[in-house]
Amino acid sequence: MKRYDVIVIGGGHAGCEAALASARMGCATALVTLEAEKIALMPCNPAIGGVGKGHIVREIDALGGEMAKVIDETGIQFRLLNSSKGPAVHGYRAQADKHQYKNAMRRVLENTNNLELIYEEVDELIIENAEIKGIRTGSGMELQSSTVVITTGTFLNGRIHIGLNSRPAGRMGEKPSTRLSQSFLAEGFELGRLKTGTPPRLKRDSIDFSRCIVQDGDAIPRPFSFSTSHIDRKQVPCYITATNEKTAEVIRKNMNLSPLYSGIIEGVGPRYCPSIEDKVVKFPDKNSHNIFLEPEGLDTDWIYPNGISTSMDEEVQRQLVHTIPGLENA
Repeated sequence: MKRYDVIVIGGGHAGCEAALASARMGCATALVTLEAEKIALMPCNPAIGGVGKGHIVREIDALGGEMAKVIDETGIQFRLLNSSKGPAVHGYRAQADKHQYKNAMRRVLENTNNLELIYEEVDELIIENAEIKGIRTGSGMELQSSTVVITTGTFLNGRIHIGLNSRPAGRMGEKPSTRLSQSFLAEGFELGRLKTGTPPRLKRDSIDFSRCIVQDGDAIPRPFSFSTSHIDRKQVPCYITATNEKTAEVIRKNMNLSPLYSGIIEGVGPRYCPSIEDKVVKFPDKNSHNIFLEPEGLDTDWIYPNGISTSMDEEVQRQLVHTIPGLENA
């Protein structure tokens, strides 16, 4: 049985930073995650920062973290939000090339001393006399440690809802960590449930960008990291379109198919990132909501329509997308 000073479970943003912080402080560290190709994956919006979140990324950088450096290396559009206001409310934001980002972060992890990457599913926490002793994986491997950091994201007993259909999943196409959830319950922990959503992805060549507003990045990109002197990478534009009354009508007509409003989804959603269903219901006097069409990378045709996160079924998603200017044939 191998022993580590620190074991980190999960290789998303938080897990990468936790593992790097531990290893860089001289601790023998194991990062246990399911797949090498999914380390630092951006399964939803491929961006770093924004109002509030940008502050956190820069604080992580000031403490020796990595994600600010990686986004400076792999970002494809940089913007300073709220630039007309005071510095306290400035929001650094960068659109990432999602494939370049995860590959760059993985290279950093692989080349960090004191850090071992282990590709296994964690099934169980080993706890004796109310003290953590390590973990046990699905293959039966046991790793010892008195410190275990849990950064499992959406995987703990996760479920995906698409309309009225629901199934266990950590992310689309990936199984959840149900046995690890059971391990927590067996030790007397209470499990809550959070809710997040994502929009349908669009093919670039199906969009009529002439009907959208071009949104360029800043002429002089501001780096996230204090150690980055300047950014000279090619920047690409995003585009702005908007919903309308036809969009709202599609949603109102199909509200009975919404798991969010039929009581199927019980989790608490993010306060400042409402679904398009929430926008229609909670802001009935607002006839239009901006949609930001954001490229997911330089070598992909996929566009992320930021602003229409939804849990509606596929057909309703198709209908609402087709009501939006520029997306009629998406």
